Amino acid sequence: MAVIELVLLQRVEKLGQMGDVVKVKPGYARNFLLPQKKALRATKANLAAFETQRARLEAENLKRREEAMRVAERVGTLTVTVIRQAGESGSLYGSVSARDIADACTEAGLQIGRDQVVLVHPIKTLGLARVRVVLHPEVSIPATVNVARSPEEAEKQARGEAVGQAAEEEAEDTAEAEADFFDPGAEPQPEVA
Repeated sequence: MAVIELVLLQRVEKLGQMGDVVKVKPGYARNFLLPQKKALRATKANLAAFETQRARLEAENLKRREEAMRVAERVGTLTVTVIRQAGESGSLYGSVSARDIADACTEAGLQIGRDQVVLVHPIKTLGLARVRVVLHPEVSIPATVNVARSPEEAEKQARGEAVGQAAEEEAEDTAEAEADFFDPGAEPQPEVA
């Protein structure tokens, strides 16, 4: 299988650090690394050019990383609310995408792009979901996405209360337990000491 040698211009997760010469598949290089200026082809001319610019690139990277760390310290953990329509079972009519989360983060005061939001899997149900926001290739912050039908429901979820069908089932279980416990016609149960 054909591979292409590249020199990385910045840290790429699960691939390498700045300055590493890596071998990748042609499609990954052609469609992602090269267009986004994350790497250069590892030719003699490009390697020489990279070595002459290495100090400047490392200084710029360090400056961007320090800025991202300051933002991460200021923000801490991020919590955003996304209001969506959902069925009675709590499943959404559609899903919450990285763009939706980025828009909610922007409304909350943190200017990020959708490419900075890392979703492990699509969010398709109501409730709280954990995602990661990458501020720099070496700095990321955890974020909690509160998906609810209304702002009131979002507040309940944030407090840890069950909402929707889960709340109804919990209320029914509690009512049945109380009815069994306080039933005056029920036979007395022996006490366990």
